[in-house]
Amino acid sequence: MLGVMVGVKAAVLYFIVAFVSAVAFGYALEKTGGIKYMKNVRIKSASENAEEAVNKRKLPFKEKIKLSFIAAWGSMKPILGYLFIGVGIGAAIYGYLPEDFVVEIAGPDNPLAIPIAAIVGVPLYIRAETAIPIGLALLGKGMSIGAVVALIIGGAGMAIPEMSMLAGIFKRKMVTMIVTVIFLTAVIAGYVFNLFY
Repeated sequence: MLGVMVGVKAAVLYFIVAFVSAVAFGYALEKTGGIKYMKNVRIKSASENAEEAVNKRKLPFKEKIKLSFIAAWGSMKPILGYLFIGVGIGAAIYGYLPEDFVVEIAGPDNPLAIPIAAIVGVPLYIRAETAIPIGLALLGKGMSIGAVVALIIGGAGMAIPEMSMLAGIFKRKMVTMIVTVIFLTAVIAGYVFNLFY
């Protein structure tokens, strides 16, 4: 989605920053015994039984195609609402948010724009489907690319619903470390983007 918004080179750069951060954090957790921060949670497998899987393999090709389209629509249907919400928010930002305000708060000349954008993204709970229209609208209003990237990473990675779910699996110290890593990733990615774009 970032590739659509700002180009393939930017998407590759984002991938590199996010990948390096994730690997570094995972490696640090491994070396410091991060398993001790897990709660005692049991996960059950919900896999199909073997007989059902064999029966699906025996279906004719046309039937498999039909089932594939039904499954694809089932996956896409819940996303459409969020996409329309994102377009609506993006249109409201583009039409009503004063450009001078955006440039002053989150423009390329404000060195604190990126950390502020990463924090502001948290309550916004930016889903991947809404990121493109909101990001494009903010870019159009003069927000720096780095601040937009930080906002998206902060909103998608540190959203309150996600943190609530993580709190059910991990102890508080681990959730705090995850939030810190996502915040730092958002800020580093933002400054890297501002440096190259």
